[in-house]
Amino acid sequence: MKRAVSISIGSSQRDKAVEVELLGERVRIERIGTDGDMERAADLYKELDGEVDAFGVGGADLGLQVDTRWYPLYSVNPMVRFIEKTPVVDGAGLKNTLEGRLGSFIEEHLGNQVQPKRVLVTSGADRWGMSMSFVDAGYACIFGDLMFGLGLPIALRTVRQLKVLAAIMMPLVGRLPFEWIYPTGEKQEVREPKWEKHYDWASVIAGDCHYVKRHMPERLDGKVIATNTTTEEDVELFRTAGVKYLVTSTPVLEGRSFGTNMMEAALIAVSGKGRELTRDELTAMLAELKLEPQLQEL
Repeated sequence: MKRAVSISIGSSQRDKAVEVELLGERVRIERIGTDGDMERAADLYKELDGEVDAFGVGGADLGLQVDTRWYPLYSVNPMVRFIEKTPVVDGAGLKNTLEGRLGSFIEEHLGNQVQPKRVLVTSGADRWGMSMSFVDAGYACIFGDLMFGLGLPIALRTVRQLKVLAAIMMPLVGRLPFEWIYPTGEKQEVREPKWEKHYDWASVIAGDCHYVKRHMPERLDGKVIATNTTTEEDVELFRTAGVKYLVTSTPVLEGRSFGTNMMEAALIAVSGKGRELTRDELTAMLAELKLEPQLQEL
């Protein structure tokens, strides 16, 4: 049996392991959280290097792909410094394939139920494929990178603003401690309602699930959430808040959806190639598996 492991600096409360069949191969996919401890994550990578078929980097990114430019996150990269044999991915490949379908998927399946066509993307630079999917679907967009990442009350409304911000800020932000810009460990379970007028403005709230939850108001009646990793507790939180539809970019397996890093690692494992897959290879595998975003009515 193939084995893919996502080692995450997120909360260990979200750990999960399942066995699934992909393209005729059985694969065990596991998520192991280290509660914000990057050195423990590094040690786990070292311990399992060569023992598993693929690694995912969970709860963090090795860098951000904004259009054609790659911006490394220098504070995260030491976490994978001991890996010598096992291929490792942070999900960037699937962010620009699976997540790139979200806008058109929502239009196809919900259509006129989503009115007006407005989306709040919590961090557009972090989820470029997701962001462009809504731009291409004709949505008015607010990109919350400065609000959700740096706590600054500045909403970005155009792709050009997002690209300029990334070009100016990422060389600096990429060197900040990762926990300064993204909740890790126990901080992932803390909610501080904020930016309510932007949540209210949008019909769709899209982005990383931790960012979506971190500042969401008590009520999100009739909204659509488009996100990545969810647990059963996340789904219940959204249901209680009045969310009407939940769309996840990755499949729901045994009650939860796994992150793009986990799913990309699983595809590497079943491919048997022992390396990171190209975008064309990922696209072909996704087509063969007939994987697409999943819609739940809450």
